[in-house]
Amino acid sequence: MSYYNDYRKFGERTAFLDDRGQTVTYEELGKLSGKIGQGMKRRTLAFCLCENSVGSAAGYVSCLEHNVVPLLLDRKIDSQLLGHLLELYQPAYLYVPSDMKENFSDCRILNEDYQYVLMRTKYPQEIVLYEELGLLLTTSGSTGSPKLVRQSYQNIQSNAESIACYLELDETERPVSTLPMNYTYGLSVINSHMQVGATVLLTDATMMMKAFWSFMKEQRATSIAGVPFTYEMLKKVRFFKMELPDLRYMTQAGGKLSPELHREFAEWALKQNKKFIVMYGQTEATARMSYLPAERSLEKYGSMGIAIPGGRFSLIDVEGNEFSRPEETGELVYEGDNVTLGYAQCREDLAKGDERHGRLVTGDMAKVDKDGFYYIVGRKKRFLKIFGNRVNLDEIDRLVKTKFEGIDCASTGVDDKMKTYITDRECIEKVRQYLSNTTHLSESAFEVYYVPEIPKNDAGKTIYTMLEGE
Repeated sequence: MSYYNDYRKFGERTAFLDDRGQTVTYEELGKLSGKIGQGMKRRTLAFCLCENSVGSAAGYVSCLEHNVVPLLLDRKIDSQLLGHLLELYQPAYLYVPSDMKENFSDCRILNEDYQYVLMRTKYPQEIVLYEELGLLLTTSGSTGSPKLVRQSYQNIQSNAESIACYLELDETERPVSTLPMNYTYGLSVINSHMQVGATVLLTDATMMMKAFWSFMKEQRATSIAGVPFTYEMLKKVRFFKMELPDLRYMTQAGGKLSPELHREFAEWALKQNKKFIVMYGQTEATARMSYLPAERSLEKYGSMGIAIPGGRFSLIDVEGNEFSRPEETGELVYEGDNVTLGYAQCREDLAKGDERHGRLVTGDMAKVDKDGFYYIVGRKKRFLKIFGNRVNLDEIDRLVKTKFEGIDCASTGVDDKMKTYITDRECIEKVRQYLSNTTHLSESAFEVYYVPEIPKNDAGKTIYTMLEGE
């Protein structure tokens, strides 16, 4: 079974175009995919170090088409973290940018094209994989956690179809990449637009760069996808005053947008005759679980909307009982074909079957209004969304304590602002730089404080409410 089994029907339509001047049609993509795929044994594991380029996207397509299971990672992942994942999962293949091939001199080159190279590693090709396993993504942003989300071919297919349906996509769309393709939201843009034969515009330039806007305007991009931080930056670059006649719609996910900012963009879209669509999702649900229809965006600002086609929401109380009382907070539960198989924390876990059976307890607290629109009100688990990247606070603490021997550490915070408390005053700046470098996120997202000791209860568990920094 594979996902991209009929994209060739779009023939001479352009599939991908990047800011390096590289272009590939759907027909050419099929040939390139075959060229890459002929070097790989079926039902094996590959690590793909991703960037937003034609070569990177083609490798992902080829893996899925040839029943090779890819783990998508940021090309800028910390080398030590990558080494840990390589030893833990032992992939048979690496697919990396050509300018990184010297970093893997112990691997054998099998194919090189579009500035990407396929390499055979020292690890065995033989591996036991669940027959429906199609894709692996990380769960903790870019912290390099060995915990991966296992996605099936059906997960990818059903979510791509659903997104294409509720966004009413067609072959004339030209989305511009504003998010990395190894991030579930960025990848969903590729999957859903390939579903309809659209052209995906690829760039790693950020919205703070003139190059991004030049590329977007020259290529007549029709849509932008962003996390809350994206929309904060758009406001700073005076987006509301820009002339963007080709832009049709904008989507937002990756964390809760402030109600004020939601209202501002909804009002702008209404005046400009464009669509602003807020969505909600998790890697554990492949990508999307909800959307707020553009025509209700202003009326219901602050809401994550309704379930996507084929999905269903419910709320449960602390005892796990389902209820439907309006305006009462409970834990959000989602059911649908896009609910993933479960997690993997080692190579052997890749043989596991479907552990969720279409039901995901999200860990988010929510309420529903009398019209059936849902609102996220908080988080149950210890993770934050930092500029759209989900960061596990326990994983952060582990990394800091491993890197800085003898330091105790505890992290708290809110979306886009993490607070980390450490027991060594001299290491405050070093820890802040380490967190930024490890996650590849701006130092502005991290505040590090000194405390004489981390407060803990009798069971040795941290009492986060007692943390006070200097």
